[in-house]
Amino acid sequence: MSVHFAKFALCAALAGIALPALAKEKPDPYVPANGAAIDCVQIQSIRSTNVRDDRTIDFIMNGNKVYRNSLPNSCPSLGFEKRFLYKTSLSQLCSVDIITVLWNAGPGLQPGASCGLGKFQPMEKAAK
Repeated sequence: MSVHFAKFALCAALAGIALPALAKEKPDPYVPANGAAIDCVQIQSIRSTNVRDDRTIDFIMNGNKVYRNSLPNSCPSLGFEKRFLYKTSLSQLCSVDIITVLWNAGPGLQPGASCGLGKFQPMEKAAK
């Protein structure tokens, strides 16, 4: 087998691994809604979260309202692990708060990078 063929085969194999991962990425269903970003959301109103990548978290609220938090800096492993924790003594989660990525480490979850939140931008479903 020639060296060129071996390199081609390796590249093809790597592309075969990478393409399915790229294909899994879903298009963004939201666009920014009218209205300014807000500093805080009520914790009891958060129904779920959707971590989109290392800088973007969608907070799905009661009543299907969605707020997107674009972190001011990339948060290592957030997009891969897709889970985080936060601690606050208030009833709100705010742009001054810190989240900590949780990563799977064998029998349990371990804390990873800690990153600051940004403002919460109201979002709405994109027109079809």
